[in-house]
Amino acid sequence: MTGITLSSAVRTNLNSLQATSSLMSAVQERLSTGKKVNSALDNPNSFFTAQGLENRASDLSTLLDDMGQSIQGLKAADKGISSISDLVDAAKAKANQALQTSSQTERAQFATEYNELLGQIEDLAKDAGYGGKNLLGGTGNDLSVVFNEDGTSSLSISAVDYTDTTLSTGLNLSDLATATTGTATLAVTGTAATTLDSTANFAAGDTLTFTDANGSELATLEITATTTIADLEAVYDGIDGASASFASNSLAVTSEFRLTTSSTDATPADFTTNGTDSGFATDTSIESTLSSLKSAQDTLRAQASTFGTNLSIVENRQDFTNALINTLEEGAGKLTLADTNEEGANLLALQTQQTLASTSLSLAAQADQNVLRLF
Repeated sequence: MTGITLSSAVRTNLNSLQATSSLMSAVQERLSTGKKVNSALDNPNSFFTAQGLENRASDLSTLLDDMGQSIQGLKAADKGISSISDLVDAAKAKANQALQTSSQTERAQFATEYNELLGQIEDLAKDAGYGGKNLLGGTGNDLSVVFNEDGTSSLSISAVDYTDTTLSTGLNLSDLATATTGTATLAVTGTAATTLDSTANFAAGDTLTFTDANGSELATLEITATTTIADLEAVYDGIDGASASFASNSLAVTSEFRLTTSSTDATPADFTTNGTDSGFATDTSIESTLSSLKSAQDTLRAQASTFGTNLSIVENRQDFTNALINTLEEGAGKLTLADTNEEGANLLALQTQQTLASTSLSLAAQADQNVLRLF
């Protein structure tokens, strides 16, 4: 301060006290922040090097979050494939059940249930999304996972489309035809008690055979001199899924599938009800469906393996990125973090030094005060 004169001893002790106070402030800052380099002024080289390491660790941390979300998306797709595989197994069970029965009515029911399972497969695939992406949803759902901060390392995961089971690029499973009821009418003159051999279309000695689309013989009727229209009607009524009614010189046959009636005699023309059969009507169609289901199951297993490989890659990169972030942060810490034990010892020493400097300053000031004794 201008105009104030200090003795040499006082000034020396004052400078020492100020230097100690400055050092104490620096040590206290290191202890409070835990860093020995808090700004570029402390150590430019260490500060900017550590900042670069911390910035990279921050960028990788953001990518780490994206990897975690990608892993969840892959897990959702894997769960979806596993559930779809169970539904395909259920569909195979329906086909096998149909193969074990000769009843066209039961086969038609199994075909309906099979179609319902395919519908459930499509619905399940649509619900397998995560975070706005559905790896089972086809176009627009491909997933790209970036592994490093400049985007030069990444993994592209292609989506498949199981939301439509008929796609040849997917499961390639088509809905089965459903059976519809049909009728056929045969002109017979007389009453229910009239014998068939007295009508124009039948003769004694004829054998009628009733078959379905699979060629299975459902019933036979040998016409004798005593076989009546009512007897023929009863045969139709005894076939599962079929019935007949006689009225006004006409026998109307109704069946829930294509029922063919053929005769060994050329006089009555063979006739078939005009209904449609289910997709499980013949053994050949069922075996074809079973073959398609096996192919679909193979497709699901292959895709599950692909997603599993992708999942393994992303999880390994996630672990690596975690380790790399820790390494970067540790490296930055080695450049900037303070040794709190050392700084604590420094502070204690400086406090002692400050006390001694204060005492020394006081003694120097007392020496200057001796002049006051002259007055």
